[in-house]
Amino acid sequence: MASPRLETFCCPNRDAATQLVLDFQTRVFNGVCLGSASFNLLLSVLQLLPKRNQGPKKLPQTSSATILLFISACDFLGCLGIIFRSTVWLGFPDFIGNISVVNGTDVWPAAFCVGSAMWIQLLYSACFWWLFCYAVDAYLVIKRSAGLSTILLYHIMAWGLAILLCIEGIIMLYYPSVFSCESGLEHAIPHYVTTYVPLLLVLLANPLLFRKTVMAVASLLKGRQGIYTENERRLGAVIQIRFFKIMLVFIICWLPNIINESLLFYLETQPDVNGSSLKSVRNATLITWFTMGILNPLQGFLFSLAFYGWTGCHLDLNCHKKEIQWESMSTSAVEHAYTSQVGSSLNYENYAPKKTVVVNGHNSDEALGMLSEGSDASTIEIHIASGAQNLNAAVAAAAAAAAAAAPEGSKGKS
Repeated sequence: MASPRLETFCCPNRDAATQLVLDFQTRVFNGVCLGSASFNLLLSVLQLLPKRNQGPKKLPQTSSATILLFISACDFLGCLGIIFRSTVWLGFPDFIGNISVVNGTDVWPAAFCVGSAMWIQLLYSACFWWLFCYAVDAYLVIKRSAGLSTILLYHIMAWGLAILLCIEGIIMLYYPSVFSCESGLEHAIPHYVTTYVPLLLVLLANPLLFRKTVMAVASLLKGRQGIYTENERRLGAVIQIRFFKIMLVFIICWLPNIINESLLFYLETQPDVNGSSLKSVRNATLITWFTMGILNPLQGFLFSLAFYGWTGCHLDLNCHKKEIQWESMSTSAVEHAYTSQVGSSLNYENYAPKKTVVVNGHNSDEALGMLSEGSDASTIEIHIASGAQNLNAAVAAAAAAAAAAAPEGSKGKS
């Protein structure tokens, strides 16, 4: 799990609310975190492995694909940190017992506590910043020129801000040293603020950016051919549903953290945390604490479902299959759909060039492809939407040419 409370475990003078969650079923909690993180890694790897009757997909090298790659990497490495931390807490209880010794001389338990907590917190914070960059990139791709040239700015924003905020919060929390952290809620507030700023940014800003992007996509689709057909509506719905899935996964995985932190802050302001009047608050705090341990590590697998869908369990151990190109898939789908109506196989690329709308350096197909990265259906729909008009034009041209070349006698008989 990723919570700023992990860092406060390293201080010997913990507040009463932090001590409450630390003392409650520690082994069971770490076992839950270990199982959830291992389950996430197993299913995530299963999603990436090639499947039977399905060649490896060759995705376009766009900024969107790069951002999704770093989101997956942050989730993967964050889960490894949770597994390592939980394993040590479960397997070496004597080593963990030396973490909170006041004025202790053994630095290794404290170094492990601080290092593992910072590793988890830094990677998940970077994941939040990359999610924000994904929403920004989706909007910029539609509105103006953006792509691989802006990926350097995304790196500076994601890694730079994550490292800067993490170091600042840790310095404030462990002042003057990890063995004698200053007491008081005011001293720990900067650490919690730097932790939850990127999370709240994604929670509040990404829906607005996604909404603006969907509206811009509708305008772009209408401007492609001057009409808004069923194919355009279907493609717009695919992109909108994908954005909805991303935010739904994020809310499910991280809303318990916000609720739990709010309850813990409320308990910290009370004179007696163990009072009978606060029993319901303590129970809600412990329930959300375990919920965080389950849902936080599952973010990577749930995001893979939102981005690509479930790819199945039928693994293909022979990975030397010929790659299926996206263009050939979409072209064959278009030809198969329209050959039955025309009655003959026409290669529309030989009759008329593609008609696309250029948007600040990106044509409409490229811009929409960036938003539907990794989706078979949406990518095919892009080519169907642009190729359908060209096929109809090609059929009409062929019919006109055949009528012009027909003999006069045959015209009279007809």
